[in-house]
Amino acid sequence: MESTPVDCNPSEITEAVGSELGQGSDRQVFPIAPFIRLTLLLLYIALMGPLPFLAQATQAPVSPLWLTVGIALGWIGLYGALGQRVMVDDQAIEVTYPGWIRWLFRGGWRLPWDQAQALKPRSTGQGGIVYYFVGIDPAGETQRAYLLPMRVAGFARLVGLVERYTDLDTQDVKPLAQPWMYGLLLLFTLFLLWIDLWTISTALSLANAAPML
Repeated sequence: MESTPVDCNPSEITEAVGSELGQGSDRQVFPIAPFIRLTLLLLYIALMGPLPFLAQATQAPVSPLWLTVGIALGWIGLYGALGQRVMVDDQAIEVTYPGWIRWLFRGGWRLPWDQAQALKPRSTGQGGIVYYFVGIDPAGETQRAYLLPMRVAGFARLVGLVERYTDLDTQDVKPLAQPWMYGLLLLFTLFLLWIDLWTISTALSLANAAPML
């Protein structure tokens, strides 16, 4: 039995697949800015790295091995959390995490544009301002707040898409922290890492000298 060839336009196939997956025609992805990810991961290492060596040098009741395991697991969790990304198309905005860590973080959400009713500011304990979408809870008729991630790369472009798809006023929406703030934090982190090298070297010297006392 012979099959009859059918002419197909590749763009039509792409659109069909995108529709089947429930994606919009111009989906864009906004990950957390790499500079911010690098700074926070290094800061975690700078703060936690010396602890197992200090525990060994001071003969603390906590095992250095268990400290190392706990610190490593914490770093992996932080790495997964910083894998958060915002996906935007002409249908909705969605916040999600990488598949391998998604089971741990339940903070992901999806908000169709036609359910976004407002974008409201909230002050933080550190004096900054964050923004929440006000939308309808899919499980009912009650309103629900959706936190807008503000540390993503291309934040200004993200805000432009929000205004384009919702007609909400985004004129006053600004990033939570300016790049120079993370640049300053990175400098302090690098200085702290240099101090860590001295601390670890001293702790190892004390640990090696302890049996001879």
